[in-house]
Amino acid sequence: MEKITKDKEIDFLQPPKTGEVIKGKVAAIGRSAVYIDLGFFGTGIIYGKEFKKTKDFLKNLNKGDEISAKIVDLDTQGGYIGLSFKEAREEIAFKKIEELKEKDDIIKVTITGANKGGLLTQLLKLPAFIPVSQLSPEHYPRIKDGDPNKILKELQNFVGEEMEVKILDFSPKDNKLILSEKAKEAEKIKDVLEKYKEGDIVEGEITAVLNFGAFVRFKKDKEKELEGLIHISELDWKLIEDPSSIVKVGEKVKAKIINIEKDRVFLSLKALKKNPWEDIDKKYKKGDTIKGEILTFKPFGALVQINPEIQGLIHISEFGSQKKMEENLELGGKHDFIISLIDPKDHKIILKLK
Repeated sequence: MEKITKDKEIDFLQPPKTGEVIKGKVAAIGRSAVYIDLGFFGTGIIYGKEFKKTKDFLKNLNKGDEISAKIVDLDTQGGYIGLSFKEAREEIAFKKIEELKEKDDIIKVTITGANKGGLLTQLLKLPAFIPVSQLSPEHYPRIKDGDPNKILKELQNFVGEEMEVKILDFSPKDNKLILSEKAKEAEKIKDVLEKYKEGDIVEGEITAVLNFGAFVRFKKDKEKELEGLIHISELDWKLIEDPSSIVKVGEKVKAKIINIEKDRVFLSLKALKKNPWEDIDKKYKKGDTIKGEILTFKPFGALVQINPEIQGLIHISEFGSQKKMEENLELGGKHDFIISLIDPKDHKIILKLK
């Protein structure tokens, strides 16, 4: 019997060991077992739970077919060598997976299912998963409120479709195989991003507005189009609850690159606007009495609109509990407050109810 080192297949001069992969020919096929001629070593058997795991495949075998199987028991009842076709197939497949990852190959897979976290597929008959975060920008589900059920519905549209992916991570021990669609474009994107630097101003179009920010597609001259993220905190200097109150899909914007991280680019709209906190200490000072409108309640206190771009905080400790805070303040209500702390550097104004 020929020895193939990388598959751990057994040399006929060495006794078989549990956990090794061995080749043999189908000697007989029964209703619940397959017998494998192992030559010098005798006869192997795939039966019981090992047969049930792959019975659809095993029942299609013919006498004389050669297969590889993993030794799971050296002395079963009847004197046969217990074999597992499933474990051998997985071990050989994971060896191939390792080779594909080392080569950084692009692979085509067909989407077989979806869940709220991503897409399901198979590679070399192994179950594989493509997380939502690893989808390319054009396939990423742009659901504004991030509703998991809406995301799932969007992902189900890809069932039956082919995708080009790369192997992101795998673990034979955990039977884990993670794929990435966006990885196939990562190198190209990094090459294009080398032409940009932090501080550059780009012009682009809003392609999606989600609860955590907005995506902007932009390009330089005839270069490949790129997509960057404007996080909700970078849309404006004022507090934003809903990004769609600031930008809309299809809107043309100018944004500043504030960070480039591998194949990702982060943008800011507020960096191109005047910082309202720069001269705030000239307008307000500790001890001043100001009028403000209750904007929203948070677990730590109430946010107060002082002017269109500046919010202050009255801490929940001023009231003792959330219930008492909401009894003394009402959303949209206007009250007089005293400034107890002002910190322009940290964009912070702490208030007390007058």
